[in-house]
Amino acid sequence: MTYHNNILLDVFSGDEISRPPVWIMRQAGRILPGYKRIRSAVSGFKELVKSPDLIAEATVEPLEVLGVDAAILFSDILVIPEAMGVDYDIIEKTGPVFDNPIRSVGQIDHLRKGEEVLPKLDYVFQSIEVTREVIAHRNPLIGFAGAPWTLFAYMIEGSGSKTFSRARKFLYEEPDAAHRLMDAITESLIAYLKEKINRGCDVIQLFDSWAEMLTEAQYKQFCIPYISRIFEELPEVPKIFFPKGAWSSISHFKGMAFDALSIDWKTPVTYVREQLGANQIIQGNIDPALLYARPMEIESAVHEHIRLTGRNLIVNLGHGVYPNTNREHVKVLVDAVKEYRY
Repeated sequence: MTYHNNILLDVFSGDEISRPPVWIMRQAGRILPGYKRIRSAVSGFKELVKSPDLIAEATVEPLEVLGVDAAILFSDILVIPEAMGVDYDIIEKTGPVFDNPIRSVGQIDHLRKGEEVLPKLDYVFQSIEVTREVIAHRNPLIGFAGAPWTLFAYMIEGSGSKTFSRARKFLYEEPDAAHRLMDAITESLIAYLKEKINRGCDVIQLFDSWAEMLTEAQYKQFCIPYISRIFEELPEVPKIFFPKGAWSSISHFKGMAFDALSIDWKTPVTYVREQLGANQIIQGNIDPALLYARPMEIESAVHEHIRLTGRNLIVNLGHGVYPNTNREHVKVLVDAVKEYRY
């Protein structure tokens, strides 16, 4: 499909573009007034995630307030564990907490997987359809999911963690069971993402938020085969992979079936270019803390980032927007990209 603002899709198709596209991770939930109003109108985060009309409103607001080049469907990566049978809640100032985390190998064989999860996720698919109607032909829509290891880590740990030591322990003590769980998560993600594409998502991003917790050898053993399978089995839409902090594994990504590699602010773009070549589309790498700087410094740093990275770039942060970020400074970043010319 062609949109009034098609620049994000143009970078994937290799079309000549005058500037890079820009969108911002966590571009809705942390800094925008419309989201804060929506959030205060519901009992909790999970009620919001399961309300298609509110999801559409939260998804579209960044297009109108920030002027970014794409919308990303407001959702949560933990909808997959919940659909598989591992329930969670979001506790204010604590984060995700699971009611029944996996504590035994036997629990794995009783999980729903693959297409069995789809009826439990119908609210997500309804949200896509409502959002598509609101966006109309303005901008492409990104759909996302958590990568197998990141979801595995939450399902085993039972909450967020600074170390995910319980999940990592499981890899050492129960490697066969770990692979079974990774496989079940992978089957569920493939079914989920295929349906997201069927319902109208133009681009898919896979977040491996806790990739940095694993050694290079572990990432190669427990992650890359499943991530590769996901990208290989999805339809031909642009695919973005964000393995946060997994710089040591970048050489192993060569030849994988994603289109853009999203990198955190501590991974140099020059290193990625050395490993994967000039034709690799890179997304991200801007330090979220840059948005605390003065507007002129933000603009200068963004232009330097584009010059350093060159073409085949999607401008984004190396992580999500921090909660106390000045919204006007985010707009400065977006405007700096939009005024740049190669």
